[in-house]
Amino acid sequence: MGRQREGTTTMATHTNPGYIDNKEAQLKRLRRIEGQIRGLQRMVDEETYCIDILTQVSAATKALESVALGLLDDHLHHCVVHAAQDPNQSVDEKIAEASAAIARLVRS
Repeated sequence: MGRQREGTTTMATHTNPGYIDNKEAQLKRLRRIEGQIRGLQRMVDEETYCIDILTQVSAATKALESVALGLLDDHLHHCVVHAAQDPNQSVDEKIAEASAAIARLVRS
């Protein structure tokens, strides 16, 4: 597992993340978003009209939300299902973990 930031919790107890089957697609989406962010920086540097920048910010935000929803879907279909099938894992913990992630997405 990677290093945790202060104030975060990880309840994962198995080795493969839920997105493992979609890893390359997720990386491709994130690289595209990274390009969008670089484009936003360039727009600000070139003093592009505010509304045009805001339009691109909205597009980047939607793209990140799409990645987040994909990760959440993968978590539910992989991690929660895995926990339900493993007597050593708590399904309630995985559901609480997913609920907390949904709450963070809704608040953002």
